[in-house]
Amino acid sequence: MDKKPIVKNYMVTRLVILSETMDVYFAIALLLKNKISGAPVINDANKLVGILSEKDCLRVFANGSFYNMPGGPVSRFMTQVVATVAPESDLFSVADIFLKHNYRRLPVVEGKRIVGQISRRDVLRAIQDSSG
Repeated sequence: MDKKPIVKNYMVTRLVILSETMDVYFAIALLLKNKISGAPVINDANKLVGILSEKDCLRVFANGSFYNMPGGPVSRFMTQVVATVAPESDLFSVADIFLKHNYRRLPVVEGKRIVGQISRRDVLRAIQDSSG
């Protein structure tokens, strides 16, 4: 391989993005409709503030069962500490992050502005490209 593959060449830029104030049941419906397992969450200033995954959504069900909580805003259930990568990050580093953590996707950011998302599957495409 002549050059290291980088995130910006494999990331997805058309994303389903959720608002932190969005009703979590509406967010779940968007995840299901778009057949995705999670989505980045932004605030009113369009800054990345979290990620809502299928695992996070299971809390809605668990809380409803144990605490009789009828849901609420996405911000109540999202993961707030989010690992991110830059568009110029190499995919070897990204693969290492995926191997060390349970992440299925990583938001790609410039500053705090989300510009895309890279997933495990995107890294697999890079592997396929490099193997000919």
